[in-house]
Amino acid sequence: MPHPEDPSHGALKRLDKRLDAFEAGRAKPAVQAGSDGLGGMGSGYRFLGEVVGGVFVGTGLGWLIDKFAHTSPLGLIGGLLIGTGVSIWVAIRGAMRDASKFEATVDPQAEPGPADDEDD
Repeated sequence: MPHPEDPSHGALKRLDKRLDAFEAGRAKPAVQAGSDGLGGMGSGYRFLGEVVGGVFVGTGLGWLIDKFAHTSPLGLIGGLLIGTGVSIWVAIRGAMRDASKFEATVDPQAEPGPADDEDD
């Protein structure tokens, strides 16, 4: 075991400090695209579920209205249109929420990359 006055002991302490600082820098959490901690693929699946689910729920409710009110195609068509509209609204709202969270994580003082305005 090295003595405290040994020069290699000081070098080991400095190396330990640098290693701890390096590991602390690597341990920072990565930026997540999703609003609930999901990555890009999870956000895509959530988006797909909201859109498809909205259309199916609207169509199902329209079919139920047709079944009990005997208004054969009107409830189904109305439910399909309402479900599609609601699912589009939910998808836009979720995309805006994800975009605002992403903008909050971007460093505003970062230098922008070179513009690629040339046509090749």
